[in-house]
Amino acid sequence: MSDMLAHLAKLAPFVAYDFTEFGETETVKLSRIQQLTGAHLGRNWVAVPHVTHHDEVDVTDAEVARGEWNAAHPDRRLTPVILLVRALARVLAEFPTFNASLSADGASLILKKYVNIGVAVDTPKGLVVPVLRDAATRSMTDLATDLATLAEKARTRGLSMAEMSGGSMTVSSLGHIGGTAFTPLINVPEVAILGATAIQQRAVPGTDGDIVWRRMLPLSLSYDHRVINGADAARFVRAIGTALQRPDLIA
Repeated sequence: MSDMLAHLAKLAPFVAYDFTEFGETETVKLSRIQQLTGAHLGRNWVAVPHVTHHDEVDVTDAEVARGEWNAAHPDRRLTPVILLVRALARVLAEFPTFNASLSADGASLILKKYVNIGVAVDTPKGLVVPVLRDAATRSMTDLATDLATLAEKARTRGLSMAEMSGGSMTVSSLGHIGGTAFTPLINVPEVAILGATAIQQRAVPGTDGDIVWRRMLPLSLSYDHRVINGADAARFVRAIGTALQRPDLIA
Protein backbone atom coordinates (compact mmCIF):
# COMPACT_ATOMS: atom_id res chain seq x y z
CA MET A 1 0.00 0.00 0.00
CA SER A 2 2.81 2.43 0.87
CA ASP A 3 4.45 1.81 -2.55
CA MET A 4 1.15 2.51 -4.29
CA LEU A 5 0.65 5.75 -2.37
CA ALA A 6 4.19 6.83 -3.21
CA HIS A 7 3.46 6.21 -6.89
CA LEU A 8 0.23 8.20 -6.72
CA ALA A 9 2.07 11.09 -5.13
CA LYS A 10 4.15 11.39 -8.34
CA LEU A 11 1.11 11.83 -10.59
CA ALA A 12 0.33 15.23 -12.03
CA PRO A 13 -2.09 17.22 -9.84
CA PHE A 14 -5.58 18.11 -11.02
CA VAL A 15 -5.87 21.64 -12.39
CA ALA A 16 -8.00 24.05 -10.35
CA TYR A 17 -10.16 25.64 -13.04
CA ASP A 18 -12.01 28.92 -12.74
CA PHE A 19 -15.18 27.86 -14.54
CA THR A 20 -16.71 31.35 -14.25
CA GLU A 21 -14.43 32.26 -17.13
CA PHE A 22 -16.74 30.24 -19.39
CA GLY A 23 -20.12 31.28 -17.98
CA GLU A 24 -22.33 31.42 -14.89
CA THR A 25 -21.79 28.72 -12.24
CA GLU A 26 -23.10 27.65 -8.85
CA THR A 27 -21.11 25.86 -6.16
CA VAL A 28 -22.95 23.24 -4.09
CA LYS A 29 -21.27 21.69 -1.05
CA LEU A 30 -21.10 17.89 -1.03
CA SER A 31 -22.79 16.23 1.94
CA ARG A 32 -20.59 14.55 4.54
CA ILE A 33 -21.83 11.15 3.34
CA GLN A 34 -20.88 11.98 -0.25
CA GLN A 35 -17.42 13.14 0.83
CA LEU A 36 -16.77 10.04 2.93
CA THR A 37 -18.16 7.71 0.24
CA GLY A 38 -16.06 9.38 -2.43
CA ALA A 39 -12.89 9.07 -0.37
CA HIS A 40 -13.46 5.39 0.41
CA LEU A 41 -14.56 4.40 -3.10
CA GLY A 42 -11.63 6.27 -4.61
CA ARG A 43 -9.27 4.32 -2.36
CA ASN A 44 -11.03 1.03 -3.14
CA TRP A 45 -10.87 1.57 -6.90
CA VAL A 46 -7.15 2.36 -6.83
CA ALA A 47 -6.11 -0.25 -4.24
CA VAL A 48 -8.23 -3.24 -5.34
CA PRO A 49 -7.83 -4.90 -8.78
CA HIS A 50 -11.47 -4.90 -9.88
CA VAL A 51 -12.88 -7.22 -12.54
CA THR A 52 -16.60 -7.22 -13.43
CA HIS A 53 -18.41 -10.28 -14.76
CA HIS A 54 -21.75 -9.66 -16.53
CA ASP A 55 -24.46 -12.28 -17.06
CA GLU A 56 -28.24 -12.76 -17.13
CA VAL A 57 -30.21 -15.22 -15.01
CA ASP A 58 -33.75 -16.48 -15.50
CA VAL A 59 -36.18 -15.11 -12.88
CA THR A 60 -39.44 -15.93 -14.67
CA ASP A 61 -40.67 -18.45 -12.12
CA ALA A 62 -39.35 -16.41 -9.20
CA GLU A 63 -41.26 -13.35 -10.42
CA VAL A 64 -44.46 -15.40 -10.79
CA ALA A 65 -44.05 -16.72 -7.24
CA ARG A 66 -43.31 -13.21 -5.96
CA GLY A 67 -46.43 -11.84 -7.66
CA GLU A 68 -48.58 -14.60 -6.14
CA TRP A 69 -47.09 -13.97 -2.70
CA ASN A 70 -47.70 -10.22 -2.93
CA ALA A 71 -51.29 -10.77 -4.06
CA ALA A 72 -51.89 -13.02 -1.05
CA HIS A 73 -49.99 -10.79 1.41
CA PRO A 74 -50.62 -7.15 0.43
CA ASP A 75 -49.29 -5.99 3.80
CA ARG A 76 -45.99 -7.93 3.47
CA ARG A 77 -44.92 -7.35 -0.11
CA LEU A 78 -41.60 -8.69 -1.38
CA THR A 79 -39.34 -6.83 -3.82
CA PRO A 80 -36.98 -8.40 -6.39
CA VAL A 81 -34.07 -7.15 -4.24
CA ILE A 82 -35.16 -9.34 -1.31
CA LEU A 83 -35.28 -12.42 -3.56
CA LEU A 84 -31.76 -11.58 -4.75
CA VAL A 85 -30.58 -11.13 -1.14
CA ARG A 86 -31.93 -14.56 -0.19
CA ALA A 87 -30.40 -16.25 -3.25
CA LEU A 88 -27.04 -14.56 -2.66
CA ALA A 89 -27.05 -15.54 1.01
CA ARG A 90 -27.61 -19.20 0.11
CA VAL A 91 -24.91 -19.24 -2.56
CA LEU A 92 -22.31 -17.66 -0.28
CA ALA A 93 -22.38 -20.85 1.80
CA GLU A 94 -21.24 -22.78 -1.30
CA PHE A 95 -18.48 -20.31 -2.23
CA PRO A 96 -16.59 -19.46 0.99
CA THR A 97 -13.94 -17.31 -0.73
CA PHE A 98 -16.69 -14.85 -1.67
CA ASN A 99 -17.69 -14.57 2.00
CA ALA A 100 -14.25 -13.48 3.09
CA SER A 101 -11.88 -10.56 3.64
CA LEU A 102 -8.17 -10.11 3.10
CA SER A 103 -6.10 -9.44 6.18
CA ALA A 104 -4.59 -5.95 6.49
CA ASP A 105 -1.21 -7.22 5.28
CA GLY A 106 -2.77 -9.11 2.37
CA ALA A 107 -1.14 -12.38 3.45
CA SER A 108 -4.22 -14.20 4.80
CA LEU A 109 -7.85 -14.74 3.85
CA ILE A 110 -10.39 -14.49 6.66
CA LEU A 111 -13.33 -16.82 5.96
CA LYS A 112 -16.55 -15.69 7.63
CA LYS A 113 -18.95 -18.21 9.15
CA TYR A 114 -21.83 -15.72 9.20
CA VAL A 115 -23.84 -14.39 6.25
CA ASN A 116 -24.79 -10.71 6.46
CA ILE A 117 -25.86 -8.95 3.26
CA GLY A 118 -25.45 -5.23 2.70
CA VAL A 119 -27.97 -3.44 0.45
CA ALA A 120 -27.04 -0.10 -1.10
CA VAL A 121 -29.71 2.53 -0.40
CA ASP A 122 -29.96 5.85 -2.22
CA THR A 123 -30.68 8.78 0.13
CA PRO A 124 -30.90 12.55 -0.45
CA LYS A 125 -27.48 12.91 1.19
CA GLY A 126 -25.76 10.06 -0.65
CA LEU A 127 -25.39 6.30 -0.83
CA VAL A 128 -25.39 4.20 2.35
CA VAL A 129 -25.29 0.43 2.90
CA PRO A 130 -27.38 -1.01 5.77
CA VAL A 131 -26.60 -4.65 6.59
CA LEU A 132 -29.18 -7.43 6.91
CA ARG A 133 -28.02 -9.91 9.56
CA ASP A 134 -28.26 -13.71 9.22
CA ALA A 135 -29.72 -13.41 5.73
CA ALA A 136 -29.45 -17.13 4.96
CA THR A 137 -31.62 -18.31 7.85
CA ARG A 138 -34.23 -15.61 8.45
CA SER A 139 -37.59 -15.51 6.67
CA MET A 140 -38.14 -13.41 3.55
CA THR A 141 -40.73 -11.29 5.30
CA ASP A 142 -38.36 -10.56 8.19
CA LEU A 143 -35.64 -9.53 5.75
CA ALA A 144 -38.08 -7.34 3.81
CA THR A 145 -39.31 -5.68 7.01
CA ASP A 146 -35.75 -5.04 8.21
CA LEU A 147 -34.68 -3.57 4.89
CA ALA A 148 -37.70 -1.27 4.72
CA THR A 149 -37.06 -0.09 8.29
CA LEU A 150 -33.34 0.50 7.72
CA ALA A 151 -33.91 2.23 4.38
CA GLU A 152 -36.47 4.60 5.92
CA LYS A 153 -34.12 5.33 8.82
CA ALA A 154 -31.28 5.98 6.36
CA ARG A 155 -33.36 8.53 4.46
CA THR A 156 -34.67 10.32 7.53
CA ARG A 157 -32.59 10.01 10.70
CA GLY A 158 -29.42 8.32 9.45
CA LEU A 159 -27.83 4.97 10.28
CA SER A 160 -25.30 4.10 12.96
CA MET A 161 -21.94 2.58 12.01
CA ALA A 162 -23.08 -0.67 13.64
CA GLU A 163 -26.01 -0.85 11.20
CA MET A 164 -23.62 -0.49 8.25
CA SER A 165 -20.85 -2.83 9.46
CA GLY A 166 -20.18 -6.56 9.34
CA GLY A 167 -21.35 -7.31 5.82
CA SER A 168 -20.36 -10.47 3.94
CA MET A 169 -21.20 -9.00 0.55
CA THR A 170 -23.22 -6.08 -0.84
CA VAL A 171 -26.10 -5.90 -3.34
CA SER A 172 -26.50 -2.74 -5.41
CA SER A 173 -29.69 -2.64 -7.49
CA LEU A 174 -30.67 -0.12 -10.18
CA GLY A 175 -33.61 -2.25 -11.29
CA HIS A 176 -36.19 0.32 -10.23
CA ILE A 177 -34.51 2.86 -12.52
CA GLY A 178 -33.24 0.88 -15.53
CA GLY A 179 -29.99 0.01 -17.25
CA THR A 180 -28.52 -3.20 -18.60
CA ALA A 181 -25.13 -3.44 -16.80
CA PHE A 182 -22.68 -1.44 -14.70
CA THR A 183 -19.48 -1.83 -12.68
CA PRO A 184 -20.25 -1.60 -8.93
CA LEU A 185 -17.24 -0.81 -6.74
CA ILE A 186 -16.33 -3.29 -4.02
CA ASN A 187 -17.29 -2.28 -0.50
CA VAL A 188 -13.95 -3.03 1.21
CA PRO A 189 -13.24 -5.09 3.35
CA GLU A 190 -15.60 -7.30 1.32
CA VAL A 191 -14.09 -9.00 -1.73
CA ALA A 192 -17.06 -8.81 -4.13
CA ILE A 193 -20.24 -6.87 -4.82
CA LEU A 194 -23.30 -7.87 -6.85
CA GLY A 195 -25.04 -5.32 -9.08
CA ALA A 196 -28.48 -5.78 -10.64
CA THR A 197 -30.34 -3.77 -13.26
CA ALA A 198 -33.85 -3.89 -14.72
CA ILE A 199 -35.41 -7.25 -15.56
CA GLN A 200 -35.53 -7.79 -19.35
CA GLN A 201 -37.86 -9.83 -21.57
CA ARG A 202 -35.86 -12.29 -23.69
CA ALA A 203 -37.00 -14.64 -26.46
CA VAL A 204 -35.54 -18.14 -25.97
CA PRO A 205 -36.12 -21.51 -27.73
CA GLY A 206 -38.96 -23.56 -26.24
CA THR A 207 -38.98 -27.34 -25.74
CA ASP A 208 -41.02 -27.87 -28.92
CA GLY A 209 -38.84 -25.65 -31.06
CA ASP A 210 -41.09 -22.63 -30.63
CA ILE A 211 -40.07 -19.29 -29.12
CA VAL A 212 -41.01 -18.44 -25.54
CA TRP A 213 -40.45 -15.26 -23.58
CA ARG A 214 -38.54 -15.38 -20.32
CA ARG A 215 -37.80 -12.72 -17.73
CA MET A 216 -34.05 -12.31 -17.35
CA LEU A 217 -32.25 -10.39 -14.61
CA PRO A 218 -28.92 -8.79 -15.64
CA LEU A 219 -26.27 -9.22 -12.94
CA SER A 220 -22.88 -7.50 -12.67
CA LEU A 221 -20.43 -9.10 -10.25
CA SER A 222 -17.34 -7.05 -9.40
CA TYR A 223 -14.68 -9.02 -7.56
CA ASP A 224 -11.20 -8.62 -6.09
CA HIS A 225 -8.93 -10.46 -8.53
CA ARG A 226 -6.38 -11.08 -5.77
CA VAL A 227 -8.90 -13.45 -4.16
CA ILE A 228 -11.32 -14.56 -6.88
CA ASN A 229 -10.62 -15.75 -10.43
CA GLY A 230 -12.85 -15.33 -13.46
CA ALA A 231 -13.99 -18.95 -13.65
CA ASP A 232 -15.21 -18.93 -10.04
CA ALA A 233 -16.95 -15.60 -10.63
CA ALA A 234 -18.84 -17.05 -13.59
CA ARG A 235 -19.80 -20.13 -11.57
CA PHE A 236 -20.92 -17.91 -8.70
CA VAL A 237 -23.34 -15.93 -10.88
CA ARG A 238 -24.66 -19.14 -12.45
CA ALA A 239 -25.26 -20.50 -8.93
CA ILE A 240 -27.25 -17.39 -8.05
CA GLY A 241 -29.40 -18.02 -11.11
CA THR A 242 -30.01 -21.60 -9.95
CA ALA A 243 -30.88 -20.42 -6.43
CA LEU A 244 -33.40 -17.94 -7.86
CA GLN A 245 -35.18 -20.83 -9.58
CA ARG A 246 -35.53 -23.00 -6.48
CA PRO A 247 -39.20 -23.50 -5.52
CA ASP A 248 -38.39 -22.92 -1.82
CA LEU A 249 -36.80 -19.51 -2.47
CA ILE A 250 -39.80 -17.70 -0.99
CA ALA A 251 -40.19 -19.13 2.50
